[in-house]
Amino acid sequence: MTTALAPAPASFLRPTDFTLPGGEWFIGAGFGLFVHWDHASQQGIEISWPLVGRSIIPGSDGVEEAVSVEGYQSSAATFDPVEWDAVALARLAKRAGARYVVFTARHHAGYSMFHTAQSDFGIEHSPFGRDVTREFVEAIRAEGIRVGIYYSLPDWNHPDYPAFTMSDRPYPEEHWPAAGDPANAGRPVAVDKHRRATPEQWGRYQEYLRAQLTEILTGYGTIDLLWFDGEWERSEEEWDSAGLRALIKSLQPDVVINDRLLGQGDYQTPEQGFPVTAPRGPWELCLTIGQMWAWRPGDTKSKSTISLITTLVEVASRGGNLLLNIGPKGDGSLNESQVRTLEEIGAWMDVHAESVVGVSPTTGVDFYGPSTARPGALYLHLVMRPIEQVVVRGIPVGRVTGVRLLATGEQLPYEVNLEVHEQPAPGEDPVGELRIPAPAASGAAIDVIAIDFA
Repeated sequence: MTTALAPAPASFLRPTDFTLPGGEWFIGAGFGLFVHWDHASQQGIEISWPLVGRSIIPGSDGVEEAVSVEGYQSSAATFDPVEWDAVALARLAKRAGARYVVFTARHHAGYSMFHTAQSDFGIEHSPFGRDVTREFVEAIRAEGIRVGIYYSLPDWNHPDYPAFTMSDRPYPEEHWPAAGDPANAGRPVAVDKHRRATPEQWGRYQEYLRAQLTEILTGYGTIDLLWFDGEWERSEEEWDSAGLRALIKSLQPDVVINDRLLGQGDYQTPEQGFPVTAPRGPWELCLTIGQMWAWRPGDTKSKSTISLITTLVEVASRGGNLLLNIGPKGDGSLNESQVRTLEEIGAWMDVHAESVVGVSPTTGVDFYGPSTARPGALYLHLVMRPIEQVVVRGIPVGRVTGVRLLATGEQLPYEVNLEVHEQPAPGEDPVGELRIPAPAASGAAIDVIAIDFA
C-alpha cells in the first residue's frame, strides 16, 4: 500500500497489491463526512449509548447522561426537526472538500431515519414525517458526492433482537477486549454475555435486517458505501455475515462495505485514534470534532482546524481516508461551530486538496513530516514549521523540475546534494537530497511544498 520513490517512471504510482472492484473511488478519496443524528438529538444527548448506560468517550467510565431506556426513547414521539435542510448539508460537504458522506439511517437504538415498512418506530411516524434519508441521498448526489449509509446491525428497540431493558444494565462486556483477555478467565467479565433471542425470534430479526437493507439498496438509487456498526454484540456466524454480503452484492454489486460486517468487509475502520500500525489495504479513520458523535450542547472540547487538518494529512500519508463527524441539532439545523470548522477546512482544501486526495503514501522518503505522492509530484506537509530550511532525502534529484508552495503557487529555490562516492547504475537517475530555504508562512493552516518531477 506504500509507494517507494525510485527512479523508475512509475515510481509515484500506488502499487496494485490490493484491489477494490467497483469501489476504486474509495482508495485515495482522502476526506469524507459522517453525520450522526436521530430523535435523541432533540434532547441534546448522544444517540443510542445513553440508553444502555455507557459513555462513548474513549477511556471514560462515567456516563454523560443519566437517562432510562424509556426516557431516552421518549423524544421519538415528538421529533420534529423543522430546520433540517439536506441541500445546505450537501453544499457544506462540498465546500469542505468531502468526497463522500455517510448518514445514520438507523443507529443502535432502533429509530429508522428513513421510511420503512418493517417498523413504525421511525421518522415516518413522527410529527415531521419526511424521509430525511431520501432527502440526504438526493442532495448529496446532486453535489457530485458519493453516498454512504450507516446501518446498525443491532436494534436495541426491536422485540426480537431482543430489545434492551433496564434489567440488561450494566451493558455486557461480551466481545470487548477485557472479556477475551486470558488473564480474566473465570472472572465475571469473561461470561458477561448479551441476552440472546430464541431461535424463532432470531430468525424473525434476520428477516427484519434483510428487509430493511433491501429497502435501502433498492429504493434510494446508487448507494456507494454501507457503514455497518454494532458487530461486537454477536459473532460472525450469528450475524450470517456471508449471507448478508451476498444479499447486498446481489442488489448493488459495486457498493463498498466496511469491516464491521464481520469477516466480509472491504476496508478497515479504526475509530477516534490512529492504530498502532497503519492497516494494509484500504482503511478509514472515523473521528469526532468534539468528544461526542451526536449533538450535545455541553460538547465544547473541540479539536482545532489545524489539529484536524494535521490528522487528515497524517491519515493520507498512511494510505487512508479521514471520515470526520458532525451532528445536527434536534431541530435539524447544523452546529454553527462545526460549520465554521468545515468552512475553514474547505478553505485549506481549495488550494491543498491535490496533496491529500488521489495520492499515495510514500516509503524511502526521508522527511520529518507527512508526505504523499502522485505521478510526477511529491508533497511535503509542514506540520512543524521549519526554521531555516526544508531537507528531503531519498528522491531522484535529477528529475526535479521545480518546487512550489501550494498556498501561493510561488516557485521556491532549491539546491541538490549528492553523496560523492555513490554512482547510479547505468540508466538510473541519481538519488540524493533536496535543500529548500524555509518559505515564509503563507497563513494557511498547514503549508505544503510540492516537488515536481519530469
